[in-house]
Parts: sequence; structure tokens; C-alpha cells
Amino acid sequence: MSQETAGAPLEIIAASLRRERTRAGLSLTDLARRAGLAKSTLSQLESGAGNPSVETLWALGVALDVPFSRLVEPERPQVRVIRAGKGPTVFAEHADYACTLLSACPPSARRDLYVIRAEPGTPRRSDPHMNGVVEHIVICAGRARVGVTDDPVELLPGDYISYPGDVPHLFEALEPGTFGVEISEYS
Repeated sequence: MSQETAGAPLEIIAASLRRERTRAGLSLTDLARRAGLAKSTLSQLESGAGNPSVETLWALGVALDVPFSRLVEPERPQVRVIRAGKGPTVFAEHADYACTLLSACPPSARRDLYVIRAEPGTPRRSDPHMNGVVEHIVICAGRARVGVTDDPVELLPGDYISYPGDVPHLFEALEPGTFGVEISEYS
């Protein structure tokens, strides 16, 4: 049997290894050490010149913290749709404020994406998040005061603000039906 008919094509394995190693932020040396392989062996596999065994691929999957299948199947683009008003939503305790998670941070990225819906009344005050967090908000409808607690900025539809999320901050709707998109970026 040829390699093409015997198993996953080497070019798919090579591309998958490079992709997952990059996502994990590991050097060839780091990944080889974690998997218990020689760096030269890993280099050959990533160039498509190696002939990996099941054991080698399992060791690499464990070292990368990914399922075996991710190393032997081609990556397929994922399309995800969340209809308006759907998705996992959490409500504030003391403000008319709802936060719907649209996209959680995948292992290789450092961000989460939300839709924020708020009504006039008590502002949503947030304690500081983890060190280095930056929040980005675009107002889609309504009007809001947003930003660090000591110096919030009034925003209109289409306006964008970026501010440190590791200090006290707020979101205050100034008109009914205010909503926006927030990206929390982690460093």
C-alpha cells in the first residue's frame, strides 16, 4: 500500500503539525522535547519528509493538547451563525445589561467576542479584569457612556472605543435599545 492509500497524506500531517505548533506558540525544540522526539524527526515531519507512526502522532497530539484527528485531517473552515437574540446570555445584577457570548477565545487566540445590550438606568460597573485586558467596543444602536470609570466617553452608533479592562470601567446606556459589539483582548 502507498502512503496515500495507507493513511493520512504526509502533506496534511506536515501542515497540521506546523499549524498546531504555531497555535501553541512552541518552537520545534520545545515541541520535540514535550513529545519525546528528536528535533530532527519533528523537522522532517513538518517538511512532509517523515513517516510518522501512530505512537509518534499520539505523542505529538498530547504534547500539543489537541485530538489525534486534528493532526491527520485537513483543517476545514468553520462557519458559525448565531441569530440575533440567541446565544449564551448573562445578565447584570444591578443594571439593565445583557452580555451574549458570540465567540469564545480559541486556544491560539487571546480574545472573546460579545454583543452587549443595555437600557438606561443604573450603569454596568465592572471591576478590573485580568492584568493586560483591553476592551474594544463599537456601538451599533442607541447611545452610551463607555470606558474607564473616571473618564467615560459618550458614543453614538458606529463609534468605537478601546480602553484598559484591567481598571474599573463602565457601560451606561443613555437611550433605550442601546447595543454594541465588544471584543475583550487578553495579552
